[in-house]
Amino acid sequence: MSSEVAARRDAKKLVRSPSGLRMVPEHRAFGSPFGLEEPQWVPDKECPRCMQCDAKFDFLTRKHHCRRCGKCFCDKCCGQKVALRRMCFVDPVRQCAECALVSHKEAEFYDKQLKVLLSGATFLVTFGNSEKPETMVCRLSNNQRYLILDGDSRHEIEIARISTVQILTEGFPPGEKDPPTYTSLLGSQPASEGGNARATGMSLQYAAPGAEGMTQLKLRAAEDANASRRQATAWLAAMHKATKLLYESRDQ
Repeated sequence: MSSEVAARRDAKKLVRSPSGLRMVPEHRAFGSPFGLEEPQWVPDKECPRCMQCDAKFDFLTRKHHCRRCGKCFCDKCCGQKVALRRMCFVDPVRQCAECALVSHKEAEFYDKQLKVLLSGATFLVTFGNSEKPETMVCRLSNNQRYLILDGDSRHEIEIARISTVQILTEGFPPGEKDPPTYTSLLGSQPASEGGNARATGMSLQYAAPGAEGMTQLKLRAAEDANASRRQATAWLAAMHKATKLLYESRDQ
């Protein structure tokens, strides 16, 4: 990919919405899959009372809209201003208590796990039915839309084309519990939850452009107990968080 195309993919612009300033991708097609669209606000005429405590709005009790869900609340129920990174707000914005709690939890992903994914890690990578793994560095692209694998060859996998992700773990006796699996990240299939076992690899299926059916990819952390192995384990744990975040927000 040329540097000009890469720069266009990562370009951003500052826009003003009714909810505040947002730093968004210059081209909507290059938006992050972790991003959320701003909600439609419940019209003022349809909410004469707070949608949480049922307080009646009047001259003293003003109504406020939560920037995350768009519902209408009084100041007591919607007084927190919390960072909302998934909607690209520059400054913290007003949110109801329920949404603020979710945004606080997501902040950890942006502050910690996302940085790990962008930094990348080294894995033994197997494509399809190949029996010979290739040593490659896997990382998330700057615009968060692609998994980039660099080695003797280079591959880019669009996150939106991934249908199934399975985190491979060690620490469970055979048959005791299935590893965490996320099917149809952007669909509505159920997911099985995993425990606290250490991640050792990842298996995913995705629709490669121009290919029939699904393509399978497996990542395995190297067996040597060094910094590279620890970095790979941290990357897999961060990918687990990212996958879970995408799965849980598929209907938002």
